[in-house]
Amino acid sequence: MIRTVDRFLDHQTMYRLVLYYLIALLGAALVLGFFKLVPHDPVALAFTTGLMLAACWITNRVFAYVFKVPANNESVYITALILALILDPVAATDLKGIGAVVFACVWAISSKFILAIGGKHLFNPAALGVALTALLLDQPATWWVGGNLPLLPVVLAGGLLIVRKLRRLDLVATFVAVALATILATTEPSQYATALTETLGSSPLLFFAFVMLTEPLTAPTTRWPRIAFAAIVGFLFAPNIHVGSFYFTPELALLAGNLFAYAAGPKGRFVLTLERIEQSAVDSYDFIFRSPRKLAFQAGQYLEWTLGLDRSDNRGNRRYFTVASAPTEQSVRLGVKFYPQSSAFKQALGTMKPGSTIHASQLAGDFTLPANRETKIAFLAGGIGITPFRSMLQYLIDSHERRPIVVLYGVETQQDIAYRDVLGTARRELGIRTVLAVARGAERGQYPGYIDARLVRLAIPDYLERTFYISGPQAMVKALRDKLLAMGVRRSRIKVDYFPGFA
Repeated sequence: MIRTVDRFLDHQTMYRLVLYYLIALLGAALVLGFFKLVPHDPVALAFTTGLMLAACWITNRVFAYVFKVPANNESVYITALILALILDPVAATDLKGIGAVVFACVWAISSKFILAIGGKHLFNPAALGVALTALLLDQPATWWVGGNLPLLPVVLAGGLLIVRKLRRLDLVATFVAVALATILATTEPSQYATALTETLGSSPLLFFAFVMLTEPLTAPTTRWPRIAFAAIVGFLFAPNIHVGSFYFTPELALLAGNLFAYAAGPKGRFVLTLERIEQSAVDSYDFIFRSPRKLAFQAGQYLEWTLGLDRSDNRGNRRYFTVASAPTEQSVRLGVKFYPQSSAFKQALGTMKPGSTIHASQLAGDFTLPANRETKIAFLAGGIGITPFRSMLQYLIDSHERRPIVVLYGVETQQDIAYRDVLGTARRELGIRTVLAVARGAERGQYPGYIDARLVRLAIPDYLERTFYISGPQAMVKALRDKLLAMGVRRSRIKVDYFPGFA
């Protein structure tokens, strides 16, 4: 069952999955509304949703044109649908209500552009939109999606898929645990049962955690800051937390957490200019970009890359890719493999010429070298999954830093072997050995077939003492992880390269 779910998730981008989830929630609410199982008139809900989509889309187009950045339509639709699920619907005759709805939409979208530092927006857009609407127009969010028991199964089912996709169980679990602990600590013991029942069944706790808290652009990108962020928001989320007569609402709790996330995380959006394209292997190319300022990152981390597409497909105009260059290099390198049925994003990437630009942001990832230089490491790469290891090896070469590393690199044919120069230099200068596993046409000194348990035992006799880093196609990563566990490698010694939006 889990494998079936993962196969589905691997073919959905993060943004598309969230969009489907919100559409499902609104669809369920419309159906339930006809049977009076939710308190809102389905006609008013449909009108309000359409109004929000239009207001958000127009606002985004205007600001994208003024600021000369790509328009991300999926993000616009997600923001509009979130607002539709947390603000009360309005009737077509309610001019004051319509004004409040449009106000919330305009501020939510415009905040991405005008409340930004270095191109990185500070606050969750939907949270800011409803906070300003409550403050300035006295039209607070009711978070009605979280107060309806008939909608709870949809909230849970879709929300758990999002957590699985994003690998953010630590974030959601910390937030829920701290919020519940704070609620109980500020409640009379005799009311514990009531408080827990209302919080889990009739409050926005779960929807907030699944959709708002996990929003990647305004949450920390590394583990411990992410957990601290969740704890801060969870504490402030509790309804009894206040400063004097000022009580926090869910959106204000999140905005406070966003400030912490900005202080703790990488800053800014980069507009990168293409300098040249190099072929690294058959159907694989490196796009080498010039950055207006030095990109500070750790070898093995990834970026979100955005292109302005005239016509996008169902996977959108944003992708997550590992930075293939090392922190010691001046240029920013993006390694990509092209397939016969490439997405619209990759098709546009393939037509780029020197001087073309791409937007990069949201530096993240924990798939990095251990702090202890004496830790024994094994790199297991498949196909284009060699890119984070190229970054790490080039960094070690430039830094003249020796580490006990063995590389197992699996490919289909000789033509699929990428970065031969870096692998060769790492062997000559640092003594880092690479064993090539070639499925078809293996040469002398290479392992015929794919990376398997036999190869691990042959090439790495001390494998039980090593920390394994695995990067490549998701199916390969999962299979190798299971093989290593079956061989007795401890779970804590296996790191997999994962980032959201794999599709």
